[in-house]
Amino acid sequence: MTRKTNRLLWIGTIGCVLAIAVGLTLFALQSGISFAMSPSELRASSVKPGQRVRLFGLVEEGSVIRGEGLKVGFVLSDADNKVKVSYNNILPDLFRENQGIITEGSLGADGSFVADTVLAKHDENYMPADMADKLKEKGVWKGEEASN
Repeated sequence: MTRKTNRLLWIGTIGCVLAIAVGLTLFALQSGISFAMSPSELRASSVKPGQRVRLFGLVEEGSVIRGEGLKVGFVLSDADNKVKVSYNNILPDLFRENQGIITEGSLGADGSFVADTVLAKHDENYMPADMADKLKEKGVWKGEEASN
């Protein structure tokens, strides 16, 4: 083999190994990637019951219902649509009504959201720009400006 052929063989082999590694990584991460959705986006999407997603919005005033033990139910809203959320764990200290939160979990068969993680935001300054713009249009926004 000539030096040029040998070099091309090594470059081709390294390229194939890298392509396989990237492909396997993307395949492995495919099920673990979950994008945050608003209640409106959740209703419009084709999320199947049991599929893992993140849901963000405002906790609707008067909707927090504390059950037995750590069970909590509340309604998450984006001013257009609402989703009932159930959670069975300790809520963050910053959790309250009219507060922006992010939940992670899955959609139940009845259309409610079963959360296994609840993250309360410090304030609306950290809200996604599209959500803030939507809340401004509805007259619900309490922050200064939408974040970039």
